[in-house]
Amino acid sequence: MFPETNKGYTYDECKGTADWLLAQTDVRPTVGIVCGSGLGGLADMLKDQVAFNYKDIPNFPQSTVHGHAGRLVFGTLKGRPCVCMQGRFHLYEGYSIQKITLPMRVFKLLGVETVILTNAAGGLNEDFKVGDVMIIKDHINMPGFSGFNPLVGPNDDRFGVRFPCMSDAYDRELRQLAMDVAQELGYEDFMKEGVYCVLGGPSFETIAECRLLYRLGVDAVGMSTAPEVIVARHCGMRVFALSLITNQSVMDYDSEEKANHEEVLQTGKHRAEQLERLVSTMVTRIEHNNNYA
Repeated sequence: MFPETNKGYTYDECKGTADWLLAQTDVRPTVGIVCGSGLGGLADMLKDQVAFNYKDIPNFPQSTVHGHAGRLVFGTLKGRPCVCMQGRFHLYEGYSIQKITLPMRVFKLLGVETVILTNAAGGLNEDFKVGDVMIIKDHINMPGFSGFNPLVGPNDDRFGVRFPCMSDAYDRELRQLAMDVAQELGYEDFMKEGVYCVLGGPSFETIAECRLLYRLGVDAVGMSTAPEVIVARHCGMRVFALSLITNQSVMDYDSEEKANHEEVLQTGKHRAEQLERLVSTMVTRIEHNNNYA
């Protein structure tokens, strides 16, 4: 286990972080967005930005991954007040699972009601191509099988119940909204839906691991998102998440292909503009359509 694994954050510590941020900006966000590898351009779309480096925010860890800017950006997206994480935290950086999910509790205390998470992932589904976008309908929290769950430790009822339901983790109406928006924008060709599996990383998966996960019904695999989703749902926020398929996971021992992080970043650049349009249009609809609000 990592040395910090059982280090939780109290309600007062999370509230202290939220209060510090609220004192520095007039923006009162109702939507929180998390940008994955190569997808930080989503934050650049915000108008009237107020940005904070993670290192300057009380209790916040720092992002150490190339392709993650390490900034929390407040602003408006087509008139909707938002907060955007430009880069996230991961177990493989050595942080406790409570620390990598701390921002979700801070989001809740900032007034966020809907969380949109993005990540870069390897495709296991043979029908997926590099550059496809997978709406996550469910996840497998593989580290959770061995006790790496962000809700381990004392439960504070001010955040949520001791045993939260996860069968409805990914909001069905928001998933349908994404499909509707994608169709309007002409993105149907590269929009998919499927099951995401989180692994600890930072090494990419072995061929045997990919074959195992594929047989378990996993469509895409990555190193983030599921812990954040668990905490966001525990806090009562609605969740929408998508994976950009940045590489096809290797499942053939005769293959010469190798997964690498630069490929992840390049695919992010290629698809970034379309993802920004998809998410920004969704945010507008969440605001104006009571069925989604």
